[in-house]
Amino acid sequence: MDNAAAPPITSFVALGDSFTEGMSDLLPDGSYRGWADLLATRLAARSGGFRYANLAVRGKLIRQIADEQVAVAAALRPDLATLVGGLNDVLRPRCDMGRVCGVLEESVERLAPYCGRLVLMRSPGRRGPGLERCRPRMEQLFSFVDDLAGRHGATVVDLYSAPSLTDPRLWADDRLHLTDEGHRRVAEAVWQAVGLPAETDWETPLPESAPPGWLLRRRADLRFTREHLVPWVGRRLTGRSSGDGRAPKRPDLTPLACEDTP
Repeated sequence: MDNAAAPPITSFVALGDSFTEGMSDLLPDGSYRGWADLLATRLAARSGGFRYANLAVRGKLIRQIADEQVAVAAALRPDLATLVGGLNDVLRPRCDMGRVCGVLEESVERLAPYCGRLVLMRSPGRRGPGLERCRPRMEQLFSFVDDLAGRHGATVVDLYSAPSLTDPRLWADDRLHLTDEGHRRVAEAVWQAVGLPAETDWETPLPESAPPGWLLRRRADLRFTREHLVPWVGRRLTGRSSGDGRAPKRPDLTPLACEDTP
């Protein structure tokens, strides 16, 4: 899109799970910021009276996003909406991809007519053996996202194909969520995708550096297993979610001044 022709964006609603909530872009007060907050702050600097809602909650499956967030977002009729979901389903040992794609299609059909611009994503993936088991499902999901976007006039931000976002240095210790620099790059990618002038090249690789030694890698593996993998497996076995009982951090479409988000 020609940057000069990009329509003004005066309201933005973000839907999804932990990726859109902002984990693991941690702020000093213990809350999470993330790419959607960063994008909203930049949009607010361009438009007086800008309003923003973030309905995303960590751990949500696509059915929960559809049931709890889509109707709320549609009723708000934002200029811009982002919808990213399905990866929590894909990461589970058993996943009905037909059901996941069906619910995603239902969500897009309900949301697209009520927002000025709908953005979908091919989510990023970290390099490493943990992703390989899920890669075929992820690519099936992303192919369906492309198809949905074509049929409903949505924009797709392709983070999955960007080599820079596979770099482990852009991923937090839990190996599931981006660091603050990773979230900054996603915000820039969406910013450019909606037709706004580039400020940085979000696809630029990080500078080359020597990989950590064997001992550091093993210590990191043990810490990951103890602090992240074991609790995740425990939640799966007991039917719990990290988002149980948690409300969205910004449930209402309210004014956002450009200085509101650090």
